[in-house]
Parts: sequence; C-alpha cells; structure tokens
Amino acid sequence: MHNENKISLPTVSYGTLSVDGVNIAFREAGVPGSPKIVLLHGWPASSHQYRNLILALASSFHVISPDYPGFGNSDMPDPAKFSYTFDRLSEVTEKFLKAKGFDRFGLFVQDYGGPVGFRIVVRRPEALEWLIIQNTNAYEVGFTEAWGGLRNALWKRRTAETEKGVAGLLELETIKAVYLHGHKRPELISPDNWNMDFRFMERSNARRVQMDLFYDYRKNVELYPQWQNFLRKQQPKTLIFSGQDDIFFTREGGEAYLKDLPKAEMHRLRSGHFAVEDCLEQIAANIHRFYHEQVSESQSKGASQ
Repeated sequence: MHNENKISLPTVSYGTLSVDGVNIAFREAGVPGSPKIVLLHGWPASSHQYRNLILALASSFHVISPDYPGFGNSDMPDPAKFSYTFDRLSEVTEKFLKAKGFDRFGLFVQDYGGPVGFRIVVRRPEALEWLIIQNTNAYEVGFTEAWGGLRNALWKRRTAETEKGVAGLLELETIKAVYLHGHKRPELISPDNWNMDFRFMERSNARRVQMDLFYDYRKNVELYPQWQNFLRKQQPKTLIFSGQDDIFFTREGGEAYLKDLPKAEMHRLRSGHFAVEDCLEQIAANIHRFYHEQVSESQSKGASQ
C-alpha cells in the first residue's frame, strides 16, 4: 500500500455581494482571522489580474479582490441611471469591504485601484494598516504620452470628436498592448487577459461606461495634492513596485512617491503595467517579507511597550 503525500493548496472562492442593488463579484482566499489584504484592480482588467497573486498570498493573509461596477463579473448598471465616476466606484467598494468585515487591512493598489483606494483611505484613514503601490499614479509627472488624447482633448471638452480620438484605447489590439508593452518575458503573460477584457468590453453599454470613466479621470488629478498630503501626514508603511516600462505611467511618477514617503521600500521591476504577470514571485515574496519585518514586527514592538 502506497502512502500518498498530501499537498495542501490554497482555495480561492468566488462570490457576489449586493451593494446598493449592484452585484459585486469578488475573489477571496486565505483564513479569516489572518492579516487582511485588499487587492484593487486596474484598467481594463478585473480581479482576474490578481488570480495568481491571491494564491501566492493566501497562506499568510486573508485576501479579497472585488470587481468594480461595470468591470469583470460585477453588474454593469445602465450608465443613464448609475454614475460611473471614481467617487461612485470608491463608495461601492468601501461599502463592499465593510460588508465583508474588512475594517482594517493592507491595501494593494494598481492603476485604477489608486483613485479608488486613495479615496477610501482618505475618508477612513483608520482602515489602512499598510500600503502596497504598483504602477498607479498620484503625480503630474507620472503621465506618459499615451495620455495625450485624454489630457489634451477629452478632458478639456467632451464631444463626439474627442471621444473618437481615444476610442482606440478600447480595441483588442490596444488592450493586448497594455499587457505586453515593456514586459521582458511576454511568454509568461496569458492571452486570457486581453481576450477576457475585450469580451467584457463588447457588452452592452460597456464602451459608454469606460468613456465616462476616461472623462472622470481628470478629477483624480485634481485630488493629487490631497492624496500626497495624506501620504505625507500618515506615513503608512509602504512597499512600492514600479514596472519601469509602463505604457501609461512614467518611472518618474513612481519615484515621486519617495518625496512624500521617504521611508517607503521601492522595487524597480523590469516590467510594464501589469507587473504581477511576469514578476509574481518577486512581488509575492517581498509582500510576505515586508509584512513580517515591517508591519507585524512593528506592531509587536508597539504592543510590548
């Protein structure tokens, strides 16, 4: 009789939770009671972008990643009746986290995750235990030329013509380029990413939803000074992963965080916008280490004093 070696693998659960009448889809893993981490996704993705990172973190953390309204497997309310703004996305996400019992957590923000997450923690600073930043912008210097059609046209005046000028961002080849640009090992990046994102983009009203958010993004820039001030005053323990060849955000934008967070730990990755795709091991290992060395260790010292 052979003895079977049992292999314990993390389990990811998939669910939905109604928030203000909108079904929010989410992925969740780890043991409740473990330190909590919230993963907020970017554009044009969903919690799917964290599918591998969730598994890599579940042994030590209680991990959750929701899809915003209009993204992934969450409901897409009619944009004539639902306001697709970053304010609204943050409000729904905050209510979702409260309903799931995530009252205090580590926060991982990437791309759109920054505008959503920064709004939440500015309103509720007590919720932020520690911060992980990966290619999300909070500084004027962070924009690449890819934003030209938005910053120089659509944000100044939204018309059919200016919308047409940025409509190419919603096409399959552009979405594919976002995933591959600057990534040194494209063979590690699953085509499921752009094929799935584009499939969601083909839903009724999806392009209107995305255009509404493109236009509303200008309001994020207006809030940059507020977010910078929050970081300066709060000085959360912060781990930064900067994909150095992001199609949307500059290296300088990543470095700018260090002006407001001089004690932050920075990792400059030979990668692009979705660095978790090809730098998973480096990101996951450093999250585990940083938490135990900087966050947990600090809390233990504070409790003993």
